[in-house]
Amino acid sequence: MFKKLHITCNEATTICDRSQYKEASFFEKIKLNLHFLSCKICRLYTKQNKRMSGLFKIQALDCKGKMNNLSQANKEVLKKQLQEFEV
Repeated sequence: MFKKLHITCNEATTICDRSQYKEASFFEKIKLNLHFLSCKICRLYTKQNKRMSGLFKIQALDCKGKMNNLSQANKEVLKKQLQEFEV
């Protein structure tokens, strides 16, 4: 029975990633938490993964309101530079 609950670090990181996106099953989450009892590295990976995802979500929300387009004048300058490069 315990062999079914034992997972490798590779499996733990995969389940961690799936869990973060709400794709992991309840049984997988149990196996992951049991793995954390014996593996500090995977526990740290999960903590860092959650932190990074949260930061990226915040950054993505900040970027949605910004316009990151080139002006028409900058587009023309870029076109000229590309044409000169092609010749």
